Amino acid sequence: MNNEQYSPQIDNNDTINIRAELEKYLIHWKWFALGILIAIIGAYLYLRYSTPAYSASTTILIKNDKQGGISDELAAFEDLGIVGGSSKNIDNEIEIIKSRKLINDVIQKLDLNIKYLTEGRIKESEIYENKPITFVKIDSTSKRLNELDTIINIEILSAEKFRLKNSEGNTISENLFNQLINDTSLGNFKIVKNQGFDKESTNKNIKILIKPVDKIIDGYQKGINISPISKKSSVLRLSLQSSVKEKAENILDELVRQYNLDAINDKKEVSEKTNDFIANRLSNIAKELGKLDDNVETFKDKNNITDIESEAQLVLQTNTENRKKLIEATTELSLAKSLNKELDNDDYLPANLGLSDGNIATSINEYNQLLAQQKRLEKSAGAKNTILIDIQENLSSLKSSLKRSLENTVHSLQIKVNSLQREANRFNSKISSIPTKEREFLDIARQQEIIAGLYSYLLKKKEETAISLTATAVPNAKIIDKAYGSDIPVSPKRKIIYLAALLLGLIIPFVFIYLRDLLDTKVHTRKDIKDLTSIPFLGDIPHSETKEKIVINTNARSSTAEAFRLIRTNLDFMLPNKGEKQAKTIFITSTTSGEGKSFTSINLAASLSLSGKKVVLVGMDLRAPKIIEYLEIPERKGITNLITNDSITLDSLKFSIDEIPNLDIISSGAIPPNPAELLMTNKIGDIFTELESQYDYVIIDTAPVNLVTDTLLIAKYADIVLYVARANYLDKRMLMIPETLYKDKKLPKLAIILNDTDLKRGYGYGYGYGYGYGYGVAEDDGKPWYKKIFS
Repeated sequence: MNNEQYSPQIDNNDTINIRAELEKYLIHWKWFALGILIAIIGAYLYLRYSTPAYSASTTILIKNDKQGGISDELAAFEDLGIVGGSSKNIDNEIEIIKSRKLINDVIQKLDLNIKYLTEGRIKESEIYENKPITFVKIDSTSKRLNELDTIINIEILSAEKFRLKNSEGNTISENLFNQLINDTSLGNFKIVKNQGFDKESTNKNIKILIKPVDKIIDGYQKGINISPISKKSSVLRLSLQSSVKEKAENILDELVRQYNLDAINDKKEVSEKTNDFIANRLSNIAKELGKLDDNVETFKDKNNITDIESEAQLVLQTNTENRKKLIEATTELSLAKSLNKELDNDDYLPANLGLSDGNIATSINEYNQLLAQQKRLEKSAGAKNTILIDIQENLSSLKSSLKRSLENTVHSLQIKVNSLQREANRFNSKISSIPTKEREFLDIARQQEIIAGLYSYLLKKKEETAISLTATAVPNAKIIDKAYGSDIPVSPKRKIIYLAALLLGLIIPFVFIYLRDLLDTKVHTRKDIKDLTSIPFLGDIPHSETKEKIVINTNARSSTAEAFRLIRTNLDFMLPNKGEKQAKTIFITSTTSGEGKSFTSINLAASLSLSGKKVVLVGMDLRAPKIIEYLEIPERKGITNLITNDSITLDSLKFSIDEIPNLDIISSGAIPPNPAELLMTNKIGDIFTELESQYDYVIIDTAPVNLVTDTLLIAKYADIVLYVARANYLDKRMLMIPETLYKDKKLPKLAIILNDTDLKRGYGYGYGYGYGYGYGVAEDDGKPWYKKIFS
């Protein structure tokens, strides 16, 4: 059969063999199983000792927003004009709730900058409820406490005594509970027992962590999530995650309470400002009214006046309507002037003083609302906050508009008063016949009436303001649901952790195997040979687990023995037919030493001798003879001695071993200084001629072709050259050497044998040795258990 029949067929199909790719990984299924097992155990330990996080949430309704109008609680006072439909922006309220001021108030109220931890076998756990002890700061250096960043270790010795340790665990002092302790860094403090202190608290180690308040505020500003339940809704949901569910619930409840207190204080500030303004005006007007009352009393006593003359009645009746208008105009003018002066103070304006211009009252309410929003935002927002800047601009614009309106009102009222005064003078001219004394009395009475009317008006407003102070105590946020947290932790999520562990247990072995194969440049299977060379492939020899040098005999059924039998059969197809009496010379070589050339030579010779043929094995690797060393027999004369000594005959060099009695062996002999020159002598040809005349097969163990030229010098005597490549040893790039020799025809009838292959790395090809007989018990003897599992 021609050599071309054994040449690898070039497959131009670039498609991926999915089965072959899968088998590269499935063959290592034990590693995947181990990876999954380790990952699952790691996930279990992580879940067992990680600190769970619980989520708590509360829902509130922001009252009097743009969609809600006036609240039901304040609707009863709407007719008094002391409350109105305020307009709240939900985004602004969210910023206020998350402001540093409100969160700081929550921290101070709940002492959130102090955390109590108890030591466990593996991890530390926070104690929130039923704390056995409490850290109490005694002196007034609260600012110093807010800036502290330290750890205090408390070892409870008994019900009365504890040991104070520093952060390194060194003992500082032993103290009694409720005893004043002075520390240079902490100041004066006490460790107080709580109701949660019991017998089990003794001998416990409790760690007290004190953190700066600013860092705690930063943490809660990021941790508290506030969002409306829908775009058009004024209902907000506040949520927070914590390792202690009750702690998260208390923080949210306290945050809502502080928000309501802050809003109530803002409302009270407006009402109190109005009340102070009215009280001040009442005090001044009461003094003026008292003076007028005294003047009336003095005038009547002096002039003995008890009643107005009847002739003045008609004029007075005519003048009554004009006087009423004059009183109203004068009163309104006085209020407008006072309000205009109050506007320059940049503070809240008195609300609903009864000016005839309804737009001014509306503007005052809007001005007070904007000013309240500005003050609330200034507590939490920076100077460059866009919402704050927008409010400041609206406030400035509204103030300018309000000032112009008041100035116009004063001007128009002044004109009206002047007009009414002229009308009054005209009426006065008609009563010129009235006695002078009575006319003087009328002037005094008129002033008294004006001041008395203004006094009554302000008294009414004072009562309305008092009602307003009570009404503004209504909370700004209605609590729909108090803070509630589920007992089921939100993190870590057990299912996700186990799923991630499962994937990780699969991915890590996969990546390891992929990278190993990607970086691996060694020859492993016949596929590597066929992909990289066009040399005929004769067969592969599986790895032998036994320590026997000769693996084939009459009763051998191991995979390695079957491999040599298969190679022996394939040789019959490749060797040329020289006739019945002509021997067939087989050269065995390799790229480098250590590829199993001698092992292959001896076992191939043994295989051929078992078939009933006369076989001789000749060692012609003169530089590094391996046959004698491999068979572990003493040094003896060989080919080198035959070439250099004419008195030595070929038959005298032959010997055999007990394992293969029908096989003749000739060693290489002594190592010469000039092996290449010896192989070029004519005696080499005589040796081959004599051997071929005596044997059916002449097996020649030659030198590696990559190191020396010895094999090439005698290659002309070979009928076939078997090139041994060792799996998991030879670099794929070295296959270019036999490929070049094959294409250049420097080695005749070249064929490759792959030695020391792994049966489990067939990658779809399979080897099929053993035929169900197995490898034999002896192959696993002495093998470590972990290799048996993960081999």
